[in-house]
Amino acid sequence: MKVFPFKIPKSSEEAFIYQEDCETIFYDKYHQHEEIQISYIKNGEGKILVGDMITEYQKGDIIILGSNLPHVFKSDTSESKGMSVMYTVFFTENGFGKDFFNLPELNAVEPFFKAIKNGIQIRDAKPSIIRKFKKFKEADKYDRFMLLMYMLKAFSQSDKKHLSNYVFNKPFTDAEGKRMQMVFDFVMTHYQKSITLDEIAQIANMTKNAFCKYFKTRTKKTFFQFLIEIRIEHAAKLLIKNKELSIIEISELSGFNNISNFNKKFKEIKKKTPFEFKNSLIKN
Repeated sequence: MKVFPFKIPKSSEEAFIYQEDCETIFYDKYHQHEEIQISYIKNGEGKILVGDMITEYQKGDIIILGSNLPHVFKSDTSESKGMSVMYTVFFTENGFGKDFFNLPELNAVEPFFKAIKNGIQIRDAKPSIIRKFKKFKEADKYDRFMLLMYMLKAFSQSDKKHLSNYVFNKPFTDAEGKRMQMVFDFVMTHYQKSITLDEIAQIANMTKNAFCKYFKTRTKKTFFQFLIEIRIEHAAKLLIKNKELSIIEISELSGFNNISNFNKKFKEIKKKTPFEFKNSLIKN
């Protein structure tokens, strides 16, 4: 299966489709597709890389990805949490007709389409939204359409977090997808260790200078900025779930060999020092 472009299997008679994934891990190839993706994480946790950013996801989250937004799920298999389960709706903005969402009656969903260009994450979604999502499986085509319209309006009004800073306007080539996939797989496996520019350029089968330009053009950040963000997200997860670990231990487990640098980078990304972040969890 090609990494880019990824085709959602859909008949010509369907304006949108509903899909259930129940696997050990979610689909873990870096990919993009024309369809807008709305996914409810019924079970599982891990990281999702969307465009130029990496974010933790967990059970109960709703992840919404705009058209042609590159992404990959990296399920956490370090602990026994059962199967990863995700309910997803795929559709295109023109799937109901070119001007359907321009109708005055649908002005209420306009904020939804603006927000999803960068991808959004909704945590603590209202129970009414989750109940609607769970009805898709047994609903007929008409009821599914009505459920989707309800959810688009609800998502427009929900608190949300952007998943990417950069809007991707065109599909990647298959070769680009495979190269980025190799880079991301290597980083996700080895981010707790030292990674040199020589190593990662070799993984991408490029010279160091060519790789640096290539990576920044496609993610709008340097490779080492990207690597640091992955390490900080891992550190934040350890602070949340392993309260018995010291900050020095978490620094080392996250790939930092200098506590001062760890504290500085953590504050740059999370707007709090690791100590402040840890204390805020205790208070909550």
